[in-house]
Formats: sequence, C-alpha cells, structure tokens
Amino acid sequence: MSATAVVVATRNRRQSLLATLDRLVALPERPEIVVVDNASEDGTAGAVARVHPSVVVIELERNVGAAARNVGAARTRAPWIAFADDDSWWAPGALQRAARHFEHHPSLGLVAARVLVGPEQRLDPTAAEMATSPLTATEPLPGPPVLGFIACGAVVRRSAFLAVGGFEERFGVGGEERLLALDLAMAGWRSSYAQDVVAHHHPAEDVRADRRGVVGRNDLWCAWLRYRPRLAVEHTARAALRGLVDRDARRAFGAALRGFGWALRHRAPVCPRIDAELRVLQRAARGSAEVRQPVAAEAETATEAVSKG
Repeated sequence: MSATAVVVATRNRRQSLLATLDRLVALPERPEIVVVDNASEDGTAGAVARVHPSVVVIELERNVGAAARNVGAARTRAPWIAFADDDSWWAPGALQRAARHFEHHPSLGLVAARVLVGPEQRLDPTAAEMATSPLTATEPLPGPPVLGFIACGAVVRRSAFLAVGGFEERFGVGGEERLLALDLAMAGWRSSYAQDVVAHHHPAEDVRADRRGVVGRNDLWCAWLRYRPRLAVEHTARAALRGLVDRDARRAFGAALRGFGWALRHRAPVCPRIDAELRVLQRAARGSAEVRQPVAAEAETATEAVSKG
C-alpha cells in the first residue's frame, strides 16, 4: 500500500466518480482511496460500495464543499494526501514521485502537479503560470515555489494540511486554493510546482459554468482575510471597478460584501515576506496580459490612484 492516500470529494456525480475510481484503483502505487460524499442524492455512496468495496466512503449529512477534503484527510493516516475530484485522477507513478519530493524536502508542505485537461491533454493555464513562477526559493525545492495551486492536482503533507485547518468551509468549491496556500506559507511551509507529478482533469462544462461568481467572491474574501492593508485595498478597488462593466463581477462583489464582517473578524494578515511575494505575482500577472480593454486600463489607473492616495 502506498504512503500516499487519495481523497476524493464528490456530490451528485455518480457515473463520473465511478469512472475516476476505476483509474485510481488501477494505479501501481495502490493508494488508499477515501471518497467523501457531500450529501449526494443520486445513490453515490451505495454505488461506490458495490463497485469498489476497497474504497473508504464517508457520507456527509450536508454539503460542505471543498472542506469535505478535510474530513477525508483526517480519516486516513497516510503522511501524504493527494486530492482528486470526481472528474480527475493521477497518472501512474505520480504519487510515488510526489512522496519522494516530500521525503527529500523537509520544508515542502504542498506539491502542485502538472495538470493536463481533457482527452487532448492540454496544459491547464494555471499550471502553465505556476511552471514559470517568478518567486524564488531560499531552499531546494522540486520546482518553482508557488502561492497557489489547482485543488484536483495537489498533494499535501497531511500534518501541515491539518495543522492549518485545511480548506475553509465557507468558500465552498471554486477558488478555495489561495487561502490554503497562504496559510501553509504563514506556517512556514513551502508549496512547489513539480513538472514530473501529473494529474488528469476532464471537467464537465455544466459544473464550471456557475463557478465564476464563487471564484470572484472567494478571491475577495481571501484578500480581506490575509492580504496586508494596502494590497487588500488595491485588490478591492480593482474588483469594484470590474463590477462597473461586468455583471458577473458585480454579483461576486455583492456576494463577498455579505461576508465582509465575517472576514474582518477572522482577519490574520500575512507577514511582510509573503506580502512581497504576492506583489511579485501581481506584477507578473499584469506583465503577462497581452491585451487590455480600454475600460480595464482605466480601472488600473484608478486603482493606482486609490492605492497612492
């Protein structure tokens, strides 16, 4: 049995999940597999028990979103936890390579995988950004240091993950990764992109269609919870200005405002070092934008005025 367990969070995706489990149980590493069912109504738990009796199934009474992964991580005793969605899986050998990275790098808290999307195996845009991360490491790592990741393509050190509280339940599913990455960094752990650790993701369009608003809301919550004052103000100003011309951005901003009090009560800003890294990433993101709409350019100018004033 592998030293790495795979935790799969799912909700009402029985057929997709069963296909994913077919691939996971066939991995040469023979990982322990834990499925956490977010109160599905399509018979998911029973189907998994019948088709894959070796898989541990945890049935939740309510949908807790990404925090279901916390439940699965607490259930296993494996030192390394690989996350998967019901539409993603790990390439053969990937889990073994991730475990080796953790063993060789004591400060490593999270390995961000190279995620290949769809049957054509396109490199996920977020993975492409991580591969060229402008951050620099002060200690050896398996690849570039990062302050974000793709949840279905991440392997974590279980002790570090549980110590920082895992995923925030209030975030649901969509853009939940940045807060965890910052919390790991604040606790002294490094996250690194590893080119040789590969995950496959075949997302369903209907699942991703309504995700944009959640991601926008969580992006703001993360800023209010962890960014230092100046960067939080800049981030908020940009989001507000985007809302002037984008209905989805406006709805995301409104949803975020409804949790503003909660975010302030739980606010714990990052240290100056991590703040500096966030600014490096921000500058790199601006520099990589090939085309900017006139309104977007005006928004950037207005934001700079807000931050300097």
